[in-house]
Amino acid sequence: MKPRSLLVAAIILAALSSAVWWAKKHPQSGTTGTPATPAAPKLADVPQAKVKQVEIAKKGGPRITLDSKNGRWSITTPDQYPADQEAVTTLLSSVSPLNADTVVDENPKDVEQFGLKDPPLIVTLHQTDGKTDQFFIGGDVPANSLVYLRLGSKPAVYAVASTFKTSVDKSVNDLRDKRLLTFDTNKLTSVEVGSSKGDVVLGKNNQGDWQIVKPHPDRADSFQVEELLRKLGDAKMDLSASADDQKKTAVAFASGQPVGAAKVTDASGMQSIEVRKDKADYYARSSIVKGIYKVSADVGQVVGKAPDDFRNKKVFDFGFNDPTKIEVQQGAASQQLARSGTDWKMNGKILDGGSVQAFIDKARDLAATKFLPSGFTSPAAVVSITSNDGKRFEKVEFAKVADGYIARRENEPTLYHLDAKPVDDMLEASKGIKPASSKK
Repeated sequence: MKPRSLLVAAIILAALSSAVWWAKKHPQSGTTGTPATPAAPKLADVPQAKVKQVEIAKKGGPRITLDSKNGRWSITTPDQYPADQEAVTTLLSSVSPLNADTVVDENPKDVEQFGLKDPPLIVTLHQTDGKTDQFFIGGDVPANSLVYLRLGSKPAVYAVASTFKTSVDKSVNDLRDKRLLTFDTNKLTSVEVGSSKGDVVLGKNNQGDWQIVKPHPDRADSFQVEELLRKLGDAKMDLSASADDQKKTAVAFASGQPVGAAKVTDASGMQSIEVRKDKADYYARSSIVKGIYKVSADVGQVVGKAPDDFRNKKVFDFGFNDPTKIEVQQGAASQQLARSGTDWKMNGKILDGGSVQAFIDKARDLAATKFLPSGFTSPAAVVSITSNDGKRFEKVEFAKVADGYIARRENEPTLYHLDAKPVDDMLEASKGIKPASSKK
């Protein structure tokens, strides 16, 4: 027989011998004349809230230490990085609880056969009460999706699901927070966006709504602001890039065309990101992490927006809050409506709810096609709407111009240009408000 064939046969024989040994040590329950395997013991049940430090020692690699401070995890060795909170939570969930598949040997004479004499992976958890849990993870169990494991100084060897090893066998890159900006959306107080199209500063008013602060005070489009924050929060590092790729990325950024920049400020301070474009690709540099990283086109496009893109184009703010009072004035004609319970009334008479709702829907949908610096003349119509349980009052004047209407909100400098048809439809809907049908 050839030497290669002998080697293959020897490997197969060793694997079969290991499988037979495992089967004899751990017979399956339910076989006639064979005792059932004892219930799997619980090895650990560590509450995540009580863990203050995690150590991962991997053979041939650097020791990784994670520390919790004020409810936030960070990597402290071999280097300092913000940690991916979800990744750490997933790791800790693997020991709350951890159950053994079976007890391999209560008191083995030699643990080398289990890969535990010099374990390839050791995970240590330090709790706030001073307790320490240590997991020595050995080799794979033959012909099973299991791995050998020992707990601290206890001699027993257990077999646990290999998914446990997968959950805790992590590298620094696996556990790093890969976001280029790590702001807390709920605690943001200011956002700045600047590009060749202009700069805009956003802040929050007393009600917690986003408003434009600069270049001049104005209502902000909450959807556009939330979309900006979502895309900035989704910008991530690609840590899998090779050293050569990282050099190419740095060169592309240095020679790229500036697209825009953003600054966000929350309770922890200010963070910033700068985006440039080289050919069809976008690259970013963050103030909180080292290096240059390729980012999606979405990030580049959102920081390259003009200030007007963040302005609220809606004429009315009541949105889906039901109005309680409506006043429409067209020339000498005037209508005053008030809601009483579920009914709308005018001059004490109950109105047809559908005709009132038609007017409300058309007023709600009014949106500017553009913003104007001037051009408002005398108003052709005035619409006042009270909503939000009487807390919001909006009065809007509409001036007729050659190409539509110009709207002006009370006590605001912004002028909204609107197409003629939506405004005409709203005013016609107001004329169509009618009394409710008399009941038989």
